[in-house]
Order: sequence, then C-alpha cells, then structure tokens
Amino acid sequence: MAAPPEGTPCWVDAMFTDPEGAKAFYGDVLGWTFGESSSEYGNYTQAYSDGKAVAAIVPSMPGAQAQSAWCLYLASPDAAATAGRIRANGGEVVMGPMRIGDFGTMVIARDPGGVVFGVWQGDRHQGFEKQGEPGAYSWAEVVTREPAKADAFFPAVFPFGVKRMDAEDFDYRMFQVDGRPVLGRMGAEGDFLPPEAPSYVSVYFAVDDTDAALERLRARGGTVHFGPMDSPFGRFAAVGDQQGAAFGIIDLGRTSGEPPGVADA
Repeated sequence: MAAPPEGTPCWVDAMFTDPEGAKAFYGDVLGWTFGESSSEYGNYTQAYSDGKAVAAIVPSMPGAQAQSAWCLYLASPDAAATAGRIRANGGEVVMGPMRIGDFGTMVIARDPGGVVFGVWQGDRHQGFEKQGEPGAYSWAEVVTREPAKADAFFPAVFPFGVKRMDAEDFDYRMFQVDGRPVLGRMGAEGDFLPPEAPSYVSVYFAVDDTDAALERLRARGGTVHFGPMDSPFGRFAAVGDQQGAAFGIIDLGRTSGEPPGVADA
C-alpha cells in the first residue's frame, strides 16, 4: 500500500473507558467488526468495514480523566521533522515522535488554539484501507474558536493550499493537497460551541442512510447534537456515542442544492 501524500488524513482512533461497549456501539451503528486486541500495544484493536481497516479503539489509560474523543492523524514522510515544524509554529508536541513496532511512528500534538490531532509516518501500517464509503472515514474539519491561529499554523506545518468557502453565514476554509480538498476548518467563534467544549477535530463517517443510522445510534444510547440536515455534500448529522466521543455521520449519496463557490484565501 502506497504512502498517502503528506498532510492527508490517514487514520483515526479513540480511547474508551469501556472498549467492549464501544465495539457494540460502533458495530451496530456503523457495521464495524473488530480484530484481535494487541496486548503489546495497550490492547489496541482495529475496526474493519467489509474486511478493510477503517479505525481503531483502545482502552483508556488507568487513571485518565480525559473525555473520549476521536483523533485524526495526518500523514507525514518524517514525523520528527513534522514535530519540529509544529513546535516552530507555536504548536505543542504532546507525545512522540514514538515508534510503534514496525507499524510506523506517531506524534500527538495541539495547534496554538488547542486543537488536538495526530501525525502518522506509516511503515507496515499506512492507514485507511477504505474511505468515502459506508462504514468508513469520509471527511474531517478543524472546529476552532481561534480560526486565525489554525489558518496560520496548519499550512506552515503541512504542504496545504488554502481555499475560502464563499458563504455568508459561516466561516469555512478548506486545506488542499495537490489541489484536492483534504481537511476543513470551521470557525467556531461566539456561541457555536458550548462553553465547556474545547476546539476539536470533527471526524465524519459515511453511512448508507443517515436517518436509519440515527435510529440505531439513539437505541444504543448515543446523542444527536445537530441535524439531520441535507446539504450539497450529503445528508449529515453531528452526534456523540454513549461514552461522549463526538463524530459526524453523512450519507454521501443524498445531496441537495449546489455547492458554494470557493476562492483563494
């Protein structure tokens, strides 16, 4: 499997205090199956859709108080060099660079506005084996109270071009690699986020029917934060699992209206 281009989203994982409960939830809502837990790596467990790796879950560290959350990893050919640019541009390296066996090298970082994300230099494990189809990752966006900091930071760390979405009612930019949009940036100033919610990366998983997925989600104790709503990109909703990890679901085949135009930022 070829390495994804630098800056491209390549993997997602999350820590859960109840990993078996997470397996049941995502197995029902997204149709995931799970491989064997790797005790050598903290019982890290890969999730599969149609037999292809799409994500992973891992038990929370003993004594950890942090809220469960999905972490998006951006591809890097040199995790140590990326970590250096993160520091040089006002970000924080929280963990790493850390070699994970022969799978690859990991960094966990924060941008200057507090957004947590990962960096992955793949070796045997390059990342997603399936994307943009039901049961798999489809999109992500940085949701931040400090958009100007994100706009300066991410293109300085990764080889991103930047486009501004032409929309009057919200502040949205798209980071591009080789002219292809790979990551969104949503401004969350004012009361867009609850006061207690941090800036974060919102990860979207594709489903074949948003409303049916929401029924399964509610039945499993999940929460619907926003939507469902039709858009030019698909019918989507912002949700949370029963352990509080936020994510989005989207039916990419059900679109409505014309996409807004884009301009150079």
